[in-house]
Amino acid sequence: MPNKPLAIFLMGPTASGKTDLAIRLYQSLPVEIISVDSALIYRGMDIGTAKPSAEELAQAPHRLIDILDPAESYSAMNFRADALREMADITAKGKIPLLVGGTMLYYKALLEGLSPLPNADEGVRSEIENKAEKLGWAALHQELAQVDPISAQRINPNDSQRINRALEVFYLTGKSLTELTAQKGETLPYNLLQFAIAPEDRAVLHQRIALRFEKMIAQGFQAEVEKLYARPDLHINLPAMRCVGYRQMWEHLRGDYDLDEAIYRGICATRQLAKRQITWLRGWKTPIQWLDSLQNEKNLKKVQQAFDLAMQN
Repeated sequence: MPNKPLAIFLMGPTASGKTDLAIRLYQSLPVEIISVDSALIYRGMDIGTAKPSAEELAQAPHRLIDILDPAESYSAMNFRADALREMADITAKGKIPLLVGGTMLYYKALLEGLSPLPNADEGVRSEIENKAEKLGWAALHQELAQVDPISAQRINPNDSQRINRALEVFYLTGKSLTELTAQKGETLPYNLLQFAIAPEDRAVLHQRIALRFEKMIAQGFQAEVEKLYARPDLHINLPAMRCVGYRQMWEHLRGDYDLDEAIYRGICATRQLAKRQITWLRGWKTPIQWLDSLQNEKNLKKVQQAFDLAMQN
């Protein structure tokens, strides 16, 4: 792809060492960092998201951190627009965008573009819900099977949320969700170097996750969630409160179980997140260079060599 600017992806599961490597790359290469993380966007959610500290951000500023209140929602479409804007700004300054994080859906949206799906329409959603109250979700699943058999086969008849969305798309556009998701938007106008960092031994990653969660507890994670819990405009079903760790601590504060159980569940949820992130990366369609979390100097050198080669070409 000649005449396209360079960008670097540094992906990986949670607790794999992405932030530490990104800071070192910022100090050694002409890069500026863009966060690719659906939790770091929220203000007041610092400890439980393992957000880079004030000291770290002073060493290596990150864009797209602390841009929203936890009451607000944010989509892959929002991220793509924001990231493209920040990438263009960095490129215009003669620097290289370094995108760092573990929200794989955001990377996918950047790489492949987005399907032309309509925004949510509360009126249509209410209409579908009212219909479901009268007829039942099984009947609406049968309706979906008539207009979009592929989605109906994929969606469980008891999954009211996805049935609602699939029918909403059809009601709004006259086209099926299957048809629209097959259409992709514009691909990313950059030449890419893509890296993924993770320990080679999964047990090491699990140990790092547990240690980091225990460190977050010691830093005052419960007090951080207590402040959020006290806000009348926040509830457990908001995207911000569904972040791993926050949901479990919220349920503890609600009285569902004790703190030890919340910690155990939080660690388990974080492990499950890491497993999903690695699964995404193992199935990535474009070439990725893998880095071992335990090889700090080797990783830095490997990225620098790939960068130098890309700049020569």
